[in-house]
Amino acid sequence: MLDALRNKACELDKTDVLAALRERFYIPNDKVYLDGNSLGVLPRAMTEGLARLVEVEWGDDLISSWNKHNWIDLPERLGERLAPLLGAAPGQVLCTDSISVNVFKLLATALALQPGRRVVLVEASDFPTDRYVADGLANLLGAQRCEVRAVAVNELVESLGTDVAVMLLSEVNYRTGRRHDKRLINNAAHAVGALTCWDVAHAAGAMPVEFDATGVDFAVGCSYKFLNGGPGAPGFLYVAKRHQNKVSQPLAGWLGHQAPFDFEPGYTPASGVLRYQTGTPSILAMRALDIALDCFDGVTLEQLRNKSLALSAFFIEALKTQSVFQSLRVITPESAAERGSHVAICHEAAFALSQDLIARGVVVDFRAPDIIRFGFAPMYNTFNNALQALNALAQSLTDATYRAPRFQARAKVT
Repeated sequence: MLDALRNKACELDKTDVLAALRERFYIPNDKVYLDGNSLGVLPRAMTEGLARLVEVEWGDDLISSWNKHNWIDLPERLGERLAPLLGAAPGQVLCTDSISVNVFKLLATALALQPGRRVVLVEASDFPTDRYVADGLANLLGAQRCEVRAVAVNELVESLGTDVAVMLLSEVNYRTGRRHDKRLINNAAHAVGALTCWDVAHAAGAMPVEFDATGVDFAVGCSYKFLNGGPGAPGFLYVAKRHQNKVSQPLAGWLGHQAPFDFEPGYTPASGVLRYQTGTPSILAMRALDIALDCFDGVTLEQLRNKSLALSAFFIEALKTQSVFQSLRVITPESAAERGSHVAICHEAAFALSQDLIARGVVVDFRAPDIIRFGFAPMYNTFNNALQALNALAQSLTDATYRAPRFQARAKVT
């Protein structure tokens, strides 16, 4: 099946300038892994790096490692390492907590900066956790101070009124893979006096996100997807310089204090982005991310973006032109400017079909109610990977093996 595409895939792999990066990662030989948009693969340096952390820094040096190995500075140092990958100048990015906790902190900050406004504008089909956090903040503050307003994606700009304090939006939609034009939306928001808070979980590490250049006010992201920091890896946040030191964030933990080891009874926030720290950082998780970021050495974001687009274009073209796929509906935009780094398709038996693909060694994921996502991580995925996924998908559809009872039962994580 799809023999005509084999030569094209081989030629594209031969001319791939990033092909050598694949050697930086451990990928099981029996798997075609297309789920890096959910969990990145294991960097080969991780095992040795974490072993040293555990055996030497924790095992031998114990509590002295907070100073001796600079554990205490990891949130700030990792923020500075992430900043170039996010298009941010120094002093604006901090590695801390999770996306959800950081969304809470930044929405509260935005509302405090906008005392005459109370609306948090969100896209109705965006990732639910961000909406949940916004709703929780609204319940806490009350309707007079905060209202969450959800609108359709095509109504976002026209819904920017003078009552909107901040727009909360994912750069790449987790379901469809559609990428927003941040510059256009930031300009529209700023034109009516609103702020923006972007979630770049499905963008960071796969493409340029250009926080400074596009006028982002605030942003959050995770490091376990395209950044390959490992399961439960820490989140990060961005606060533009122009908004720093004007208000205090609500989760005023001890490490956000200007002098945490003075143990003063009153809280005085640290200067700049450091005030967005809360509690003690997870050193094991942060050092894992530190090791993972080494994989980006010598790689440009433009190279990653170009390969990502080439992989998804190859895949989408096959889905749209091969008759075996006529029962599928591609919901990811064909336009390169509007496409993230995963391709989403709809099928009435999407869950069962995804399970059949996984059983065939092609790891994808399912998103309710009827979406299968194929994530293309440009650092380690190949065009042959895309072809293998297409072949497995064609076989499953042709033979209808996805209808087997064993593919119908859902586990907790889908």
